[in-house]
Amino acid sequence: MKVLAVSTDPVYTRAATPSRLATWLARYLQDERDLPFAYLILKISATMLPLAVLLFVPALRGAWWWATFGLFFFFSNARFKGPFGLMLHCTSHRVLFKKKHGWLNHYIPWVLGPLFGQTPESYFVHHMGMHHPENNLPDDESSTMFYQRDSLRGFLRYLGDFLFLGVAKLASYFTLRNKATLRYRLLRGEILYAGLTLALAFVNLPATLAVFVAPFLLSRVIMMLGNWAQHAFIDAASPENCYRNSVTCINTSYNHKCWNDGYHISHHLKPALHWTDHPHHFRQNLAQYASNEAIVFDGIHFLHIFFYLMAKRYDLLARHFVLLDGTARTEAEVVDLLRRRTQRIGREVLVPQLV
Repeated sequence: MKVLAVSTDPVYTRAATPSRLATWLARYLQDERDLPFAYLILKISATMLPLAVLLFVPALRGAWWWATFGLFFFFSNARFKGPFGLMLHCTSHRVLFKKKHGWLNHYIPWVLGPLFGQTPESYFVHHMGMHHPENNLPDDESSTMFYQRDSLRGFLRYLGDFLFLGVAKLASYFTLRNKATLRYRLLRGEILYAGLTLALAFVNLPATLAVFVAPFLLSRVIMMLGNWAQHAFIDAASPENCYRNSVTCINTSYNHKCWNDGYHISHHLKPALHWTDHPHHFRQNLAQYASNEAIVFDGIHFLHIFFYLMAKRYDLLARHFVLLDGTARTEAEVVDLLRRRTQRIGREVLVPQLV
């Protein structure tokens, strides 16, 4: 267990003398604190876009093709996947570009997103149209509640349900909620992505598999793995309570790379809160975190949580568990709390509580 330490997570500090590039880019942004997103867009556009195009060039063959694919795969997964995915997340909540430059807001989901397997606008409509309004409760089609959350079998069932039925269930959800516009945006993005992928497969199958199919499968697995870990610890007595159905990870390099994504409790409490404000919000509201017995880890992130749960290494989770109120606990007490919060919640138990 750990006591609460000084925060090392990123916050905003305005440059004393902004560069010319920063000054120019800031003219287009709603919030200058999002300059790192503008830089990331430029980096991805200068690396992955040319590489993706090059993979479709017929003259590129053999070792040169594989070398190009290796670079594309490196940038897509090792370098940019996390930062891009969480930039997509942040810009879904807070529009990046000013209204008069609004057309630029389509560049991330429609041009860069497909390079990471993100079908255009599907992430936005799923996350903003369903996940946040339903808050991981029964009507959230991606809810983790009904699964044993330290079970690999449970996760594979959860993943399979999303991969094969996720789009149909989300479209049905929008139909029942009379959200025709969101349903249209979902189906438009899915159909166009599938159509483009199929057409390009007849042009260059290896390139299509590398640029569109593999990233698509990887992105959907990673998204569900992340959501599983973010909502792995749920109090069955109050599953609607954001302090008790989400997790916060502090003082981890992941927060520097992925825009403070570890602060998932405060993100559900205040979805529009700017990513640089989460560390301060967490420190300001420690009393509420402590009184609600929120799960906070120091020094690990969601991938650690997922793999520790799959291995049932509650001892490693307990090692990073933060004692928010300073009260000493034994490892056995912390492990017991964590185990209780990962238990499958049956519908028959849940429904009476939420009526």
